[in-house]
Amino acid sequence: MAKKEAKEEEKAAASLAEPRTNPSVEDTGMVRNSLTLSPPKPSWFTPGRLLVIFCFINLLNYVDRGTIASNGVNGSPKNCSANGTCTPGTGIQGDFDLNNFQDGVLSSAFMVGLLVASPIFASLARSVNPFRLIGVGLTVWTLAVVGCGFSFSFWMIAICRMLVGVGEASFISLAAPFIDDNAPVAKKTAWLGVFYMCLPSGYAIGYVYGGWVGHYNWRYAFWGEAILMFPFAVLGFVMKPLQLKGACFLHSDFS
Repeated sequence: MAKKEAKEEEKAAASLAEPRTNPSVEDTGMVRNSLTLSPPKPSWFTPGRLLVIFCFINLLNYVDRGTIASNGVNGSPKNCSANGTCTPGTGIQGDFDLNNFQDGVLSSAFMVGLLVASPIFASLARSVNPFRLIGVGLTVWTLAVVGCGFSFSFWMIAICRMLVGVGEASFISLAAPFIDDNAPVAKKTAWLGVFYMCLPSGYAIGYVYGGWVGHYNWRYAFWGEAILMFPFAVLGFVMKPLQLKGACFLHSDFS
């Protein structure tokens, strides 16, 4: 009996020592799958292309600021001389009969939304996909600019200008950190310089754009801005983003 058990143990040990010549179906499938898997394709949105996109968005933000301050859009109030001769007002001031105080409020109303929303977006970026936040903000910006074109009173356009600041806050508070994180070390200063060069350039273009479009109707200037910004708002929802350093969000936020 002991010899029989010893022989069975020897056979079992020999079978374990022999190489497996017929792998199971599961093993074969795993090998084939590992061979057919290809490395993930790099995102089309490389840091260089993102810089170009960010520069266009930044330019449009400041084009809007220059536009509302331009003579063609801001216009001039109704003016009556001492002899009773009156000239009709033009632009926003003429349509809504604004005084100097109201005109000043209108030009700076966006700062209210910008100051309130900037820390909120910056805080949310720690747990929410920053590119989706930019998409939400640019959507708000686009709708608010459309609302400026449809405004029928001072208070309506003032509220729309505040919402423009809310939309702008998402981009301003998140774009520069992305550039700082992902730009090549040797080109980081140059990239940030190009990005911030859009500020004065946008203002200058806005003055020219507002003066040209305002010749037809000041409302067209805002609608034109909305058309130009809409594709970038969509990109914020569909692009495969780069990760912001220090952020921690779920995988589903990237999809």
